[in-house]
Amino acid sequence: MTPLDQTAAEYSVLENVDKSVFQRSARILQSMWRAEQGFEMGQVSNRDRARPIGSRLPMPWAQESLANYLTENIRGVVRSEVLDPVKSKGKLYGKPRIFNDLLSSQPLCFNLFGELTLDLPLATNVMKKLTEGKVEKVTMIEFEWSPGRGDITYTGDRSAFDVYVEFLTPEHKKGFLGIEVKYHENLIGKASPDRERYDEIAKDMNCFDPGRTDELRAQPLQQIWRDHMLAGVHKIQNKFDEGIFVFLYPEKNIHCSEAMGKYKKCLTNTDTFLEWTIESVTDQVKQDAKSSWIDSFTNRYLDFSKVPNSSL
Repeated sequence: MTPLDQTAAEYSVLENVDKSVFQRSARILQSMWRAEQGFEMGQVSNRDRARPIGSRLPMPWAQESLANYLTENIRGVVRSEVLDPVKSKGKLYGKPRIFNDLLSSQPLCFNLFGELTLDLPLATNVMKKLTEGKVEKVTMIEFEWSPGRGDITYTGDRSAFDVYVEFLTPEHKKGFLGIEVKYHENLIGKASPDRERYDEIAKDMNCFDPGRTDELRAQPLQQIWRDHMLAGVHKIQNKFDEGIFVFLYPEKNIHCSEAMGKYKKCLTNTDTFLEWTIESVTDQVKQDAKSSWIDSFTNRYLDFSKVPNSSL
């Protein structure tokens, strides 16, 4: 057992599903945060047997308290977006993970973007800098948003953007950012069934190398490709002047950074694509935010210097 594995065992998060130092360290960091807050451990079930795990919170307390969320403002956004049956209708929030899983990227989305939904001037400043001036004014932020799940007008599948931002350009034209957010994920898994519609959209977007379609159809690139196509077809069908897919991940997640290296080689142009790190977003927020919530976010999700025996 390595020293990092020993640390994981001490925090009750020595899990075989973690495939890298980053994944191991991220799980430890979340268990450390839970312990700092004084929260009890949740459980994971294996073969009808439950055991404690440090990277989860106990249910139903986690849903009742919304303790997975960093501020009361963010908890208010979660109540209106996730717990409201009308607003959440048709959206695929993973339950109970969105309440009890500290590693899940869905709670991270709310913890990073929830305050921005309540402060659109702050969101505007952040997005303007991250897009190098393409954004003039943010007009709306949504979570788990799709222009039409299962609609053949779009991709015909169940893809959605984790975060969706509409904005006006400096020329007062319409634009949007469709953001896919990753944290602990390694992008390993079975690819979804291929669809003829994907070939049609890819041709219309005219930004994919035709000689690399086999790579795009397979993991770890397929989900990235599908979400990028969702942005492309949304731009085309709904006549947006700007439409950009953003892949957002922690800079130390090697699974995501390596996938990005492969993905960008499949593109003939990046007019509808941006790659951001979570650190780049938090750095921009810190320049303009008037409260300390972003420091709490960084402490919880990005401060790997706190993890004993981690090489990150």
